[in-house]
Amino acid sequence: MMHIRLLTPELRRRLKKPIGELIRGSVEETVPKVKAILKGESPTMLITVGDQITKSMLEAGVKPDVMVVDGRIMRKPTEPLKTYGRTVLKARNPAGTISDEAWNAVWKAIRHGDCTVLVDGEEDLLTLVAVLAAPEGSIILYGQPNEGVVAVRATKEKKKEIQSIIDEMEKRKQNL
Repeated sequence: MMHIRLLTPELRRRLKKPIGELIRGSVEETVPKVKAILKGESPTMLITVGDQITKSMLEAGVKPDVMVVDGRIMRKPTEPLKTYGRTVLKARNPAGTISDEAWNAVWKAIRHGDCTVLVDGEEDLLTLVAVLAAPEGSIILYGQPNEGVVAVRATKEKKKEIQSIIDEMEKRKQNL
């Protein structure tokens, strides 16, 4: 028996909008902009959520401290990421949910650093967990489908906003 948090229809609508700064453009256009932000801000920690943004950063020579991936880009299977000797944590997380297993894996990865969380299911909502778990001053990157990349800065205010979203999620027990 696993506990999960489930998106309500209202939260699903709310989360269609970026929860951070939207950097518009294609992968080729956004990567240099993201690199400039990282250089200018020197975040405490860099966390990527999603296969496309993670691959793009690695190809650009930027090594995230924590990578959260599910082996899919736009719901289609993609080539597995090379984890380069990092610690790999695995967690199940059904689509549209945050499972306790995935929640714990993201927190552990961020505490440990130099980790990849490999999600069986969907990693999208784990951005919320990453923002809560990240040390202040960190940047969390995730893809905004067909628009670009979102950079979320882990501030006290942002953590409060994200905690209120998580508090609104429906809690359920589920057999996986």
